[in-house]
Amino acid sequence: MRDGMRSTARFDDPFGIAVAADGTVFVADGGASNRIRRLHPDGRVDTLAGALEGFEDGIGADARFHTPSGLAIDASGALYVADTGNHAIRRVAPDGTVTTLAGGGGAGFADGPAAQARFHAPIGVAVDAAGRVYVTDSFNDRIRVIEAGAVRTLAGDGRPGFFDGAGGQARFDTPGGIAAGRDGALWVADTGNHALRRVAPDGSTTTLALLGSDADAAPTAPVSIAIDAQDRLYLSELARGRVLQITPDGRAHVLTGRDMAQRLARPAGLAFDRHGRLWVADAAARRVHRIVQVRPDGAKQNLDNAAVGPAPDAALPDTRGRWPLAPQDGWHEVVGTLGEVRGNFRGESRSHLHAGFDVRGDVGAPVLTIADAKITNPYAAAAFGDQAEHMEIDDLTYMHMRVGRTPRGEALDPRFQLIEGEDGRPLRVRIARGTHLRAGDAIGTINAQAHVHLAVGPWGYQRNAVGLGFRNFVDTVAPRIDDLALLEAFDQPLTTREDGRLRVPRDGGGVQIVVEAWDQVDGNLPRRRLGLHALGYQLLQADGTPLPGFEAPRMTIDFDRMPPHREAVRIAYAGDSGITVHGASRTRFRYAINNLVRDGRLEPSLWDPATLSAGDYVLRAVVRDAAGNDATRELALRLY
Repeated sequence: MRDGMRSTARFDDPFGIAVAADGTVFVADGGASNRIRRLHPDGRVDTLAGALEGFEDGIGADARFHTPSGLAIDASGALYVADTGNHAIRRVAPDGTVTTLAGGGGAGFADGPAAQARFHAPIGVAVDAAGRVYVTDSFNDRIRVIEAGAVRTLAGDGRPGFFDGAGGQARFDTPGGIAAGRDGALWVADTGNHALRRVAPDGSTTTLALLGSDADAAPTAPVSIAIDAQDRLYLSELARGRVLQITPDGRAHVLTGRDMAQRLARPAGLAFDRHGRLWVADAAARRVHRIVQVRPDGAKQNLDNAAVGPAPDAALPDTRGRWPLAPQDGWHEVVGTLGEVRGNFRGESRSHLHAGFDVRGDVGAPVLTIADAKITNPYAAAAFGDQAEHMEIDDLTYMHMRVGRTPRGEALDPRFQLIEGEDGRPLRVRIARGTHLRAGDAIGTINAQAHVHLAVGPWGYQRNAVGLGFRNFVDTVAPRIDDLALLEAFDQPLTTREDGRLRVPRDGGGVQIVVEAWDQVDGNLPRRRLGLHALGYQLLQADGTPLPGFEAPRMTIDFDRMPPHREAVRIAYAGDSGITVHGASRTRFRYAINNLVRDGRLEPSLWDPATLSAGDYVLRAVVRDAAGNDATRELALRLY
């Protein structure tokens, strides 16, 4: 956290956002900051209220918050804060004086006088023209209203579910953002139900049916919501980094985020200024953005500043080299690395890229945190009961476990809220935003996948976890190249040779360069093949002299970070990659190094021999693992 001019200021967990009439932008900065920050029209960032984590009313830095989330602003310029970790709703006057509006007595549920009311991890807050304050009481799965010094429940019966109905008959699942419409209705981003809900003034709840004028425009885990002057709704998503626009009749399209160059990490707050510009707090990227209209009809909009996502040089979590399994300072077998090709249960061998770092472990073994951290995602535990069940703790995600549960399904500790269904069987597990975890805490037990999948960074921006520096992890083994081949555009290999050289037509329209290679690390089983970190090629004269532009290898594939494009797997890997035979235990890593897959870029292209004169050349493939070990293989060519 750092105040200063916008270019040097730093946020830790910018979540809620609100804009005053004079253009001042207010940000609820959670994480380690626990402050309400201001971005002034002249570009200055300072702190209005808050300092250390805690629960204190007061003026400016004397006040204390605990993981503030949603923000709203009233006509007088006062701010309302969903103080998630304190289970309270706070009011911040324009001069920075902080008072508690309701709650603050610990997690729970109680309606009644504001001082006696109880909330559980509230996330969203809104205020209407009459001064009524509305709250998404997320872990109570209710919509609450604060009016005339008292708190009452407007909708929701206190159990997670998905049901429309009157008042207490309705059900929500971890509701996030909330906005008050001009007609008196409330709009709720119902995060766990992937839905947009409307709550009438009498509490009756309905779900807006989306028509989807864009393909794939239905929301996934919506977390914040805003309304513009034309009564259009805007939703941001936790997992997919998009902002959606929804017209009053339910037509939806992707406003920003479909283009991966403008994909956000975790847009958690949305707010309009008086000029109709949409401001976005991207919590996981620690940035504040503004979306501006770039076409008069408003059909397309763009982020106002080009840089998106976490900074590439952002510090990695301080793990001190710990492993996610006991012993944390020992050695464990690594069974998967970032960027490996993966298939699916439908028989596709190139379904997706592997996004993390896999550590083998026994089924039922405790999964342990590797760094001190705080839960920042309001929907941190997901995919209950699935093989991919996981938990997100700040910048780290732990997957393939029973989150918060022993092998018998019992809660590990009170921080995990185990929810039972109508039949008494476990239905969900939740852990509140703002919960602190210490390195070494048990957060679950390994499921049938028999390994822990560890990912660093939000989805679409995962970084290679090898950089965390696991204790006793050693890789002195050079990669192995099994094959280097040229294929026509339609995957037919070139095989004709002359004087020991592969004949390559210059007028063939371009070829694929495919290298089959794999890696191992010290201590792993001999059969354990891992993917490579970086690959590329050089073009040489017949005598080994590099051609101009190839004095150094052209590294076309680099898995320093996860490519954010779903189709990247089919660009990085040739068609016969993956586990291609049912029951096979070995994955073939066949990389198409003619394509570019690196630095968030995805550019398929063929190598065109027509750019060279006829004659003899050498193609050298270069492959490298994350430890810097490399290997090369050469293929003699004759271009004709």
